[in-house]
Amino acid sequence: MNRKIQLLATAIMCVHLVFLAGCAAKEEQKTTFFNELVDFASIQTVAVMPFQNFTNSQEAPERVRDVFMGMLLATEAVYVLPPGEVQRAISRVGVVNPAAPSTDEIKALAGILGVDVVVTGAVREYQLVRSGASTANIISLSLQMIETETGSIIWSASSTKGGITLVDRMLGGGGEPMNDVTMESVNDLLDKLFQ
Repeated sequence: MNRKIQLLATAIMCVHLVFLAGCAAKEEQKTTFFNELVDFASIQTVAVMPFQNFTNSQEAPERVRDVFMGMLLATEAVYVLPPGEVQRAISRVGVVNPAAPSTDEIKALAGILGVDVVVTGAVREYQLVRSGASTANIISLSLQMIETETGSIIWSASSTKGGITLVDRMLGGGGEPMNDVTMESVNDLLDKLFQ
């Protein structure tokens, strides 16, 4: 009888430990880089380059770039050059890969556009994910801010938003619309930029 009580107590303790381990807060990964030597308040004009696409969606980079540019401009902290003006400068300079320009190309773009920084980005995920009866949109986005005078990265951050939640799995939910998930991710990145 004593042995059965010990086994039962051990089983209860194991279940309790597994439960506590599952409830423990995950350690958040560091997803932001700041160059502490740069005076971010002196940045007034920004050129946002076309984003790299690592997804199956051909329209993802342009949609995400458009949302980012609009929301960055709405902060009223900087002036964001229109995409047409940036594209004309890219053509004039002959940038080989607009999503990942070289240091010399960035300096040449700055000479034409008169910008303080260039923002490059990569859309890593932009899709509808499924798990059982549940579906949800997910986006993963990484951005870099490059100083045009030196060509060095002064800020870098990434964000992933959306996906299937526990409630979605239990109730078969459909998640948020892709535009809402994109705006959440961009908001997250802007919060990291203006922290």
